[in-house]
Amino acid sequence: MANSDVILHIFRIFALEMKIFTTAQIRELDKYTIEHEPIASLELMERAARAIAQAVTEEWSKETPVIVFAGPGNNGGDALAVARLMSEQGYQVSVYLFNVSGKLSDDCAANKQRLQNLRHLKAFVEVSTEFDPPKLDSSMLVIDGLFGSGINKPLAGGFASLVKYINASQTTVVSIDVPSGLMTEDNTYNVRANIIRATTTLTFQQPKLSFLFAENQQFVGRLRVLDIGLSREGIEKIEAPFTLLEESDISRRLLGRSPFAHKGQMGTALLIAGSYGMAGAAILAAKACMRAGAGKVVVNSPRRNIPVLQVAIPEAVVQAGSEETIFAEAVDVDDYQAMAIGPGLGQSEQTAIAMIAQVRRTQCPVIVDADALNIIANHRAWLQQLPKDIILTPHPKELDRLEGHSTDSYERLTKASNLAERLKGYVVLKGHHTAICCPDGHILFNATGNAGMATAGCGDVLTGLLAGLLARGYKPLDACIVGVWLHGLAGDLAAQVMGEESLMAGDIINNIGAAYLKLKLSIEPAQLVR
Repeated sequence: MANSDVILHIFRIFALEMKIFTTAQIRELDKYTIEHEPIASLELMERAARAIAQAVTEEWSKETPVIVFAGPGNNGGDALAVARLMSEQGYQVSVYLFNVSGKLSDDCAANKQRLQNLRHLKAFVEVSTEFDPPKLDSSMLVIDGLFGSGINKPLAGGFASLVKYINASQTTVVSIDVPSGLMTEDNTYNVRANIIRATTTLTFQQPKLSFLFAENQQFVGRLRVLDIGLSREGIEKIEAPFTLLEESDISRRLLGRSPFAHKGQMGTALLIAGSYGMAGAAILAAKACMRAGAGKVVVNSPRRNIPVLQVAIPEAVVQAGSEETIFAEAVDVDDYQAMAIGPGLGQSEQTAIAMIAQVRRTQCPVIVDADALNIIANHRAWLQQLPKDIILTPHPKELDRLEGHSTDSYERLTKASNLAERLKGYVVLKGHHTAICCPDGHILFNATGNAGMATAGCGDVLTGLLAGLLARGYKPLDACIVGVWLHGLAGDLAAQVMGEESLMAGDIINNIGAAYLKLKLSIEPAQLVR
């Protein structure tokens, strides 16, 4: 199973844990659990350690030498408790507790005492000054319990040297909760050489925000989310700024279809796409729009594209533009329930003027993608003219053109969220975990999709899907949520047959129907919204 598959599988296990909390909220949830269960903090630590020990012992045999590196805080306390539990099961465990300041957290100190009372521990070393590191090789398992979610500055000094020493070895590393040195949210100013590169990260209750960013995959490795019984009531009460979507979030938003429905009731979408030589973008978007359930799709494209469009997608109505090779004149939109503009559009100045005129005169929901985004990036004053509830679907480079270069994913996500708030619309920032940035500041992450979708045309498919859903009657937020999930799920279904390497955008379109069926089969017909 690929790393992304493991992450996806674990995320879908927990229904209430789909909120993604900040560091401060993680502490708040721990405190809420301790006060309301009630449970002593030391016993909550023991519960977490049992979950970690079980996950480790399920995968590694007693013949594997285990080295535990424990820090002075509660992450170190978790590591000491894991060392004790594994030693009691017959594992050969050597423990190094780093207490350079001479002060341990209360629960770490308590677990130190419990560990020292153990008879069968292979070795225990408390490091206060000089440290002679053990030899590490590929036969060993290192359990990283140096620092957890509480750090707010890069590791330095001896701890940075230890991290580099571990990373330079060939040993397998399991990090408890968070790879030591990685911050749970913003790592813009972190020192990446001083972060543990874990083989596996066993995190507690919810994924951390930084785990969703591409540049941090090298540190997180394979991710497992362990349920340690934190308060479900607390999880429900704490308002998280981020949410990881799960299947139930999509299923409950699906619209039903009356047995007496006709195409006029299913909505008409207008796609303005495809300069000459880029008819493929218009074709992909139009096919996806039809597969989304729209009753009628009209494609406006330059005259030279008309023959190929009529042959490639006979189900659509093809509307010839005023020019032979470019989009140059805005069209009437009174009869449409949704409009998407941008795929393959080109960026000539004539097209740019026609594009902004088109957006300004459109009263139905609007999606702006691809070249239309790049045009706006070159005419930033036009951002003020975009209508409320507009949907922008940039990939990272397009977002950088709009909002300026970002050094990492956290900075880029922050800019996308700020843009959505300024526009009072939605910014769908595409990626492995596509982020839906809402006008109220909330961000929702998608959990479907795979690396095979990193191929030309996939963005055009998403644009068509969103347009079809809007035409069908979905509200903008619901269209974004259902659209990105269906898009990724169709890609996952295609990859099961084609493999990731051979996946093409058309394969996603061909699996939209199967993705719909998979979702609808998971709910009762009466639950579909009429």
